[in-house]
Amino acid sequence: MIKEITVQELKAKIDNKEDFQLIDVRETFEYETSNLDGLNIPLGGILIEADQIAQDKPVIIQCRSGKRSAAAVMQLEQMLGLTNLYNLKGGIVAWKEAFDPNMPVY
Repeated sequence: MIKEITVQELKAKIDNKEDFQLIDVRETFEYETSNLDGLNIPLGGILIEADQIAQDKPVIIQCRSGKRSAAAVMQLEQMLGLTNLYNLKGGIVAWKEAFDPNMPVY
């Protein structure tokens, strides 16, 4: 069972300036349409680029709806044994609905 975080919890972390890493696993063209300032590592390259993932703080992984990010969390936990990963429930679509209705989302 993967750990999840809501967009409300993520916003609180941002507002409180907590130390965490945000990784967006959408494709580059999706990321360029709109993003939450996370590091863009598309899902297909997540294991290859795993050295960019922090191991000393919480890492929140997001995508459009939460499905690709959940797959990324599962891959990283199973293949690399990482335990500091959280899936952003509902992805950037949930963020848009909760906080930024005018945000363009591909």
